[in-house]
Amino acid sequence: MVALSPPARAVPLPGLTFVLWLVLVAAALLALTVGPSGVSLHNMLADLLAGREIALRDWVVLTGIRLPRLLAGMLVGAGLAVSGAVMQGLFRNPLADPSVVGVTMGAGLGAVAAIVLGGSLPIAVGAVLGTHLVPVAAFLGGWAVVLILSALSRRGGQVSIATMLLAGIALTALAGALTGLLVQAADDAQLRDITFWNLGSLSGIGWDRIALVAPLILPVVLLAPRLGQGLNAMALGEAAALHMGIAVDRLKRQAVLAVALATGGAVAMAGAIGFVGIIVPHLLRLVSGPDHRPLLPRAAVLGAAVLTLADVLARIAVLPAELPIGIVTACLGAPVFLWVLLRRAGLGDA
Repeated sequence: MVALSPPARAVPLPGLTFVLWLVLVAAALLALTVGPSGVSLHNMLADLLAGREIALRDWVVLTGIRLPRLLAGMLVGAGLAVSGAVMQGLFRNPLADPSVVGVTMGAGLGAVAAIVLGGSLPIAVGAVLGTHLVPVAAFLGGWAVVLILSALSRRGGQVSIATMLLAGIALTALAGALTGLLVQAADDAQLRDITFWNLGSLSGIGWDRIALVAPLILPVVLLAPRLGQGLNAMALGEAAALHMGIAVDRLKRQAVLAVALATGGAVAMAGAIGFVGIIVPHLLRLVSGPDHRPLLPRAAVLGAAVLTLADVLARIAVLPAELPIGIVTACLGAPVFLWVLLRRAGLGDA
């Protein structure tokens, strides 16, 4: 494993959390204002303060489209960023993210299976799940990977990080192969749905989807900071963490469970969205160091802000069409990721 170490120029920034919240609020206001419909939040507030009635169309756009989309983006961004920070701390590897243990690919397999095979399910199942079939299948696919991973990585009552990593790589390859088989069996309409899902999107997310997925992501975002002290100890190695009184095996189980819930929920909500889980923790470590106690809550805030801004760009970049948000995060995240790698290499060579 590659041990996480504090960047050479990392300094404590007590006001950083406040700045991140300001960025998130600004991003949220922008997301509620910008869109192809031309509805302006500023004009709506002006009408409200002047005692004028808000147009029904404007109200529907704001509360039925933009607001649930904003909340979905914030949840997904926070969940992915926190999951990435937890995985990097658990594996002591700055390149780790939820895809390392196969959760993302497993969730993708579940979604593709629902798209391709959903029509052959019993009518009763389709009637119960309705439009939630794909997100539910995505979460179950990610969760199935976690259950298999837990069984494979447990030896003598203990969880092996090395075995978990290798098993995750194998399960990712297997899920990718099964996904390829399903893609071969898909028709043209299903292929379009699969492509759209794999690129990620917040389009069309309503309050029902948020009610279904938020209970999976929100508890992880709120409770993950409790893992901070244990992850700090893990940076010194498992033996050192045990001597410091950390229940290492319990920490591993809790970390993997948290990542499974948040990542599975995020993929179920918006499809596959990359780079958020790697880039956000990296940027925070560069400016404020590797301490997971402030890092995890800050990652949640910055992740929510980053994905909210990416969604705004996705909406306005190619008007009147809309870009998949996964393309935006890849275009923004890949250069940052390369810069981080070059910077680390430069520090290592110095």
